[in-house]
Amino acid sequence: MTDSVTRAREMLDAWRERGDVRVDGMSGRIIEALTQRAACHEGDARRVLDERLAALLDAQEAADEPAAVTHDTANTPFAALLDELNQRSQGRPAPAEYLDALRAVWTSVSAEKRLRESLAQVPKNAGPLNSSSLVHRSLALMGDVSPDYLQHFLGYVDALSWMDALTLVGAPVKDAPRAASQKKTARGKAR
Repeated sequence: MTDSVTRAREMLDAWRERGDVRVDGMSGRIIEALTQRAACHEGDARRVLDERLAALLDAQEAADEPAAVTHDTANTPFAALLDELNQRSQGRPAPAEYLDALRAVWTSVSAEKRLRESLAQVPKNAGPLNSSSLVHRSLALMGDVSPDYLQHFLGYVDALSWMDALTLVGAPVKDAPRAASQKKTARGKAR
């Protein structure tokens, strides 16, 4: 084995021992593939593969070494900006909490909008057993008793109405059934 193949196998073994994620990453797989390919070739092909492998190994070793700092980074404008941003964000909630709060507000606003829409569909002179009036009253009662349940319920209703719209769009239009009474009347006249 050449020096680069041995060096590559040692580097991959060291990564495996440390549990480094690069072993399963793209760089580890490329190094491993070049190592196997170089072991199968001789001559000029082997020399080219060894050069590529040595270049990859040098790049990985350079990435492993910490960069030398030649100047004080604490006084740069970017460091000051980063420090200020860190100080401002200390007492604030995480972005996920903002997203949860936004979802809660959005669902309650959406539920109120649906209630207004159901009220708009109720006729002015609707009787006590009018279906639109009954739906609106049941939604309003559900919102008074359990607003969270109303929001979940309206989510289910929205999903069902969306699925119903999909089935109506894809359904073939059927011809109206022919009236059976035309045949009977024709027979009756023939007698």
